[in-house]
Amino acid sequence: MTKAATPLTVLALVEQMAARLDAAGLNFSNGFGQGTTNAFDEAAWLVLWKLGLPLDDLDSVETRLVTTEEEAQVAALLDARISTRKPAAYLTNEAWLMGLPFYVDERVIIPRSLIAELLADASIDPWLGEHTHRVLDLCTGNGSLAVLAAITYPDVIVEAADISLDALAVARINVDRHHLDNRITLIESDGLAACAGQYDLILCNPPYVNAASMAALPPEFRAEPDLALAGGSDGMDFIRGLIQNAARHMSENAVLVLEIGNERENFERAFPTLEPLWFETSSGADQVLLLTREQLA
Repeated sequence: MTKAATPLTVLALVEQMAARLDAAGLNFSNGFGQGTTNAFDEAAWLVLWKLGLPLDDLDSVETRLVTTEEEAQVAALLDARISTRKPAAYLTNEAWLMGLPFYVDERVIIPRSLIAELLADASIDPWLGEHTHRVLDLCTGNGSLAVLAAITYPDVIVEAADISLDALAVARINVDRHHLDNRITLIESDGLAACAGQYDLILCNPPYVNAASMAALPPEFRAEPDLALAGGSDGMDFIRGLIQNAARHMSENAVLVLEIGNERENFERAFPTLEPLWFETSSGADQVLLLTREQLA
């Protein structure tokens, strides 16, 4: 007589799936960084999501037994993650930023902007005040920074601009999801071209990846829209236009908060006379900068 297999616990299933991810060669430098930083966390995310369990509380469900059917469903999801190399966020249609959930799909990059940290820890607040009424989230993508800005600063109105109608359609889902349709206006705009008037704060996480880095991206990042990533030979194509035109879209005391990833050297080469303030973030002190209107003018 064949002995029935002993059911796995949730924790055992997570460990089993993490081993599969490791065996497939998926690691942080080779594709993680779009929501998780290691195989165990990625496996936990996918297992808990597939089983409909709390994503942030593995401890409370780790001893729960998994049925054979559930185990098969999780295995199929992991098969898709490994065979397609799609980011987990595209498989689940959900990503989290600063504790908030956002809908995502292949029309937008997965939200991970370091500017979100600065909104959460009040790093930008010293440059804001009674004069701060209009905020622009330029290159909004899925709208996550616009949503976070509206929640962080309840007295401001936010405009969220992107050249991609596909991205704006996703942003609309997230604006509505967080019940901010009366506070956030979405704008189709090539850079600042369709952004009217002057803003008191401009947030921008633009396409800034240089050509050599684009060519070396792992499949997970290549699954994201090139339009939202590629910044030309030195990563500065979009940023050049922004630096040239930003001042006319800024009120007297406005500031621009700009994310440039690992492109500080290229930024300083392109704009040798600018002396921005650099913010400390979880990725270091050379990826997000602030410029005042006076500097840009």
